[in-house]
Amino acid sequence: MTNVKEILAFNKEFVKNEQYEAYRTTRYPDKRLAILTCMDTRLTELLPKAMNLRNGDAKIIKNAGAIVTQPFGNIMRSLLIAVYELGADEIVIIGHHQCGMTALNSDTVITHMKERGISEETIDTLMKAGLDLNKWLTGFDSVRESVENSVSIVKNHPLLPPGTPVHGMLIDPETGELELVVDGYTDVNPSKDAASNE
Repeated sequence: MTNVKEILAFNKEFVKNEQYEAYRTTRYPDKRLAILTCMDTRLTELLPKAMNLRNGDAKIIKNAGAIVTQPFGNIMRSLLIAVYELGADEIVIIGHHQCGMTALNSDTVITHMKERGISEETIDTLMKAGLDLNKWLTGFDSVRESVENSVSIVKNHPLLPPGTPVHGMLIDPETGELELVVDGYTDVNPSKDAASNE
């Protein structure tokens, strides 16, 4: 049985037995959080459990590396929609240790593309059209710096409402341990943070 047939067979029973009832919620995040994290398979169930999130608590957006590369790209648009249309008040960007985007080699990715049937002509055409595949397919050297950079892009975005906390975290994909890299409350209300440390 193929993956898709297996999924559809399971789904038929899932719906028939009304197992969806345990997951009913609204489209608005109960904890008013928008989270950007990595698509790493180890985080699928671990991340929500490590953060004590239930179905409906947060808008979770995933991509390779939890990276915001463009201030007007799809990821930023999704975060802004979460804030303006879906009730999110805070944004959390969560990278993880042992990320596959760390030191990703664009030449290796392009070689794999060619091995899977993408022609040299297609790659040349894209490069000549102005798409820098080497830059587009490059990862990062430090996941911490990547999270800090993404937080900076989001918190300085001209369309983000002033006073929106943007946090940065790292998660251990083995244990679920979280580390706060950027405290978004500090930038929003630095005097309150300083007072709480006294």
